[in-house]
Amino acid sequence: MERTRDKVLGTLYGQAVGDAFGMPTELWPVETLRTVFATPVTDFEAGPRTNSIAKNYQRGQYTDDTGQALALLDGLITTNWVPNQAELARQLIDSATAADAWNQNILGPSSKAVLLALKDGRDAQQITDQAVTNGAAMRIAPLGALFTPPQLDDLVRLVTRVTRTTHSSDVAFGGACLIAASVTAAMADYAWDDLVSYALRACHLGYQLGAPTWAAKLPARVNLALDLARRYRGDAARFSQAIYEVVGTGTALTESVPAALAIAYYTRDVQDCAIMCANLGGDTDTIGAMATAICGAKTGVAAFPDGWCRLIDRQNPEHDLRGYAQQILQY
Repeated sequence: MERTRDKVLGTLYGQAVGDAFGMPTELWPVETLRTVFATPVTDFEAGPRTNSIAKNYQRGQYTDDTGQALALLDGLITTNWVPNQAELARQLIDSATAADAWNQNILGPSSKAVLLALKDGRDAQQITDQAVTNGAAMRIAPLGALFTPPQLDDLVRLVTRVTRTTHSSDVAFGGACLIAASVTAAMADYAWDDLVSYALRACHLGYQLGAPTWAAKLPARVNLALDLARRYRGDAARFSQAIYEVVGTGTALTESVPAALAIAYYTRDVQDCAIMCANLGGDTDTIGAMATAICGAKTGVAAFPDGWCRLIDRQNPEHDLRGYAQQILQY
């Protein structure tokens, strides 16, 4: 149950790989994706000029999903792992500014509204309490690498305190706790069904701490997605289509989080996971970041295809993922 460097790096590079792999197709309907890419995406690609969000990214660059994940780590490291809302907000604002996110239409709607309010010195709680989009979960996977399974209460406490900066709804807390706990269980090499059970326990605890919303309940949506994974075992194309059509792959937590966990559960492999997410349609970079982080935590970075991590390092020189791994291991 010991946290290892291989598993921590698997989490961090899994997040980055899934994000960068899904970036070229993000927020496109599957029909558009298949028109622009005549064959399935099976390698890193540059953002197409016709994708208004991805067009400014080069091959192997990750998006704000991973940028915000690392900004949260920076905020926690700066305060010796004690969450400070002002510092976390500052780091997220600085990360968005560095990426020119305000002008490039990069930020999700909840995070953008909250961070603009905080920049102006306004109280953002009314926004955070109603935030049901996936910004809370897309950046949380690395925090799961801080814990071992017996520390579930500590994990939920940290994740919800960090998430509260931009998202404080019940579904946001539940989704963030579910993704982080999936990583924790994956690093401990839980069997996949046990991993899901552990993640759903964390999800339940997170729900109890958030502001109530009318959003669909994540556990029910996760079980729906997992039922599809079991039904279409051995038929990846039909499974992917079912996730897209039945569960949904949009920016709502209740779509993208169940989709990500089910795809990780189905593929159980970093390469297969990244490829499936990139060709899914919808919020491909975010679903890819979450799902591939879980797979990477399970397999460790040693199982990644040759050259993938070097490409991530070369194309994103502003961050040192191995340095972050060392900080996480010292937590």
